[in-house]
Amino acid sequence: MSQVADILTRDDGAPARLSGTVYDAIVQFIANGDFALNSRLPSEAELSVRFGASRPVVREALARLREDGVIVSRKGSGSYVTRRPDMAVLKFTPVGSLADVQRCFEFRAGLEPAAAALAAIRWQDEHLAAVKGALDSLEDCLQRGVLGAEEDNRFHEAIAEATRNQYHVSVQRSLRPHIAIGMSVTRNLSLMRTEARIRTVQDEHVAIYEAIRRRDADGARRAMETHVLNARRRMFEGVDE
Repeated sequence: MSQVADILTRDDGAPARLSGTVYDAIVQFIANGDFALNSRLPSEAELSVRFGASRPVVREALARLREDGVIVSRKGSGSYVTRRPDMAVLKFTPVGSLADVQRCFEFRAGLEPAAAALAAIRWQDEHLAAVKGALDSLEDCLQRGVLGAEEDNRFHEAIAEATRNQYHVSVQRSLRPHIAIGMSVTRNLSLMRTEARIRTVQDEHVAIYEAIRRRDADGARRAMETHVLNARRRMFEGVDE
């Protein structure tokens, strides 16, 4: 099977949704340098032939890449590479799911800030203790240099519990497998960076907790939104960023 055909097929051999897999394939070509930073991408027609996909499918994949800051389109000129993600992002992400991880971050950026704001208003002592316990566990992971993806997930689920709203709780739990992938990828990437970078991520969690503790709903909303959007951006940090 060719490299492109392999990218366009999920691990179980079932056909993947082509716009997402074309997205993943383009990211891989950019990450390994086949499409160089600041270079012009092949035209939609050329990409369509290369990936065996229709032009509308390619167009949708390119639109997603623009939204994620990987490429930029210039009127009358085409699409250009603006970021070169680290190849590690492909190592840590299951085949065919990179686009889905980004869309999950997009959804979380709307859902979780609202949950944090509600948690700030409604928490009871046991809820705040659970959030703080998860935060302390994350700090321990940082000190020991371990991944902490499970502890990260517990932190976010504890905030959902603090809303005392069963819909926030059930949605957060139902998304757990999808959220876990994004957390694992971003935290693995962080472990490859400087200690200051890892501390920055932890400081974002601290800011969320402190706003909730103060019952600052607006502050909690902003802190959570900042954190999720930063996590989404960190997915595509390049080797020199």
